[in-house]
Amino acid sequence: MGATGHLGTAWRKRDYHRQWLWREANRLFDFFQNRTFNPLGGFHELDAEGRPINPGNPVRGIHSTARMVHCFSIGSLLGRPGSDDIVDHGMKYLWEKHRDHERGGYHWSLDNAGLLDASKQGYGHAFVLLAASSAKVAGHPDADRMIADVTDVLETRFWDDRHGAIAEEFEADWTPVPGYRGQNSNMHLTEALMAAYEATGEKGYLDKAVSIADLIIRRRAGENGFRVPEHFDENWVLDKGYQGNEMFRPSGTTPGHWLEWARLILQLHALGGGRHAWMPEAAKALFAQSIALGWDKEKGGFFYTLDWNDEPAKRNKLWWPMAEGAGAAAFLCEHLPDDFHETWYRRIWDGIARHFLDQDRGGWHEELTEDLVPSYTLFAGKGDLYHALQACLIPLYPATGSLTKGIVESGVR
Repeated sequence: MGATGHLGTAWRKRDYHRQWLWREANRLFDFFQNRTFNPLGGFHELDAEGRPINPGNPVRGIHSTARMVHCFSIGSLLGRPGSDDIVDHGMKYLWEKHRDHERGGYHWSLDNAGLLDASKQGYGHAFVLLAASSAKVAGHPDADRMIADVTDVLETRFWDDRHGAIAEEFEADWTPVPGYRGQNSNMHLTEALMAAYEATGEKGYLDKAVSIADLIIRRRAGENGFRVPEHFDENWVLDKGYQGNEMFRPSGTTPGHWLEWARLILQLHALGGGRHAWMPEAAKALFAQSIALGWDKEKGGFFYTLDWNDEPAKRNKLWWPMAEGAGAAAFLCEHLPDDFHETWYRRIWDGIARHFLDQDRGGWHEELTEDLVPSYTLFAGKGDLYHALQACLIPLYPATGSLTKGIVESGVR
């Protein structure tokens, strides 16, 4: 049965729901815009109350800097006052502080004294490309040089033609850090490559995105029942026993990434003119598996990780899988409309509204216990705008590309 069957008009088409999403997006912009701005460069991460963490000497991670540039490039395209200054501020910090002026590439993190972690990671470079691409669409004058710079680094240092994906990490002097390949960095690079293709029109970006998706989703996820494997050796052989950083490389599988890939695969299918017939069915399967295996059927919310027996491993509930679930469901409702996708679009937003929105202090709770109580074992507070903002805005625009492209092409901002 279609999504206009007994469920009635899809929520994404209803004026009230759209207004609700706009209000929540604005609440997020309001919460982060001035609180995160660090006059000394870069951006503060925030505690649960919305106060800067360690304001005297905060850590600036490259992904956090780049995500703020991306989000406020979206704000600029929407016409939000103050957004241009934040994009300028972030672009300057990426170029002058994160970038290695002598050896090329971008360092992972800094504080007021200088470099904290000088490593050069694929995950961080993916977000630099996303930031620069979004800034270009928003008209930033320095975007072209950053796109050219990070593209050169990705192609000459990270890209591995043998497997059609990127290496994970190098030391500051470009000595390889051996033994590991990860899907997470490649997933975010897929998002960034699509944004770069939309911003520049250069098809090479899209070709690389298809290559990564083919490796990680069609082949590796397809071999594992559309449970997306996270961790591999240098030959992209699955490492089920890998133990890593709980925030960036948790062991087992991560249903939130299955949801994220479901949206990205449909976006890639649309940008590629529908040439890859496997993509819609893969997206459908990824979403269905995330619901069947990752959703807590008793209490609600997505478990953070599962073991390889499909049992919950880390049972806490994070905000970003909910956000990615909403975005994935929105894309699926557009491309593969049926009552299952519409029902889960609504159910995920019900869970967000009831448990994750901090109505008293603003922002979203980034971490809940298994019992849906705010907690802070992985995340110190409210450090991220990116996932939640995109969840609110993705359903408002055509499911054919990045938000920046949708905002520009819709003519309604």
